Amino acid sequence: MNYINYIFQDWQINQDTSLKCRLILLMFRTAQMLERLPTPFSLFSTFYRVVYQILVDWILGVELPVDTQVGANLKLHHARTLVINHETVIGNNCILRHSTTIGNKKRLDGSISGSPKIGNNVDIGANVVIIGAVTIGDHAIIGAGSVVIKDVPEYSVVAGNPARVIRLLNAPDVSEKINDSKMASV
Repeated sequence: MNYINYIFQDWQINQDTSLKCRLILLMFRTAQMLERLPTPFSLFSTFYRVVYQILVDWILGVELPVDTQVGANLKLHHARTLVINHETVIGNNCILRHSTTIGNKKRLDGSISGSPKIGNNVDIGANVVIIGAVTIGDHAIIGAGSVVIKDVPEYSVVAGNPARVIRLLNAPDVSEKINDSKMASV
């Protein structure tokens, strides 16, 4: 039953998106699960990975490599021209929109940078580019058309090219949470 839950972990959160988005994520999670099978089943896993690449990447236009670390409840809106580097890390409850590129970059000296690490509950607008070894903090919002080349603090809204903080969101105060939990236990 855990396998079924793993494969369908993104299904419910994407109920208001297209069936295409749901199927891409279903195939992605299935491919990830099959990668973990023992050696005798690796032939089936390899075959499925080829089918996944042909359908999702070549036909549907979404580059979401099987070895990308993606947390639970990934939501895709209009999954078209989405490109994600396999070294990218995406947290839980994130939203990605169409025409978004998340990956590394080639430096002037010819070396390749690291890939982005995206926190939990991050909302990424359409036509966004996030490149390099940047960290996107939890609960951040990346405005449509932004080019992110520097770290984004948690609970912030960024926009522009290059992206800059345009607003801070009301972050819950940790001390208030601690005090509330102490009062509840009394």
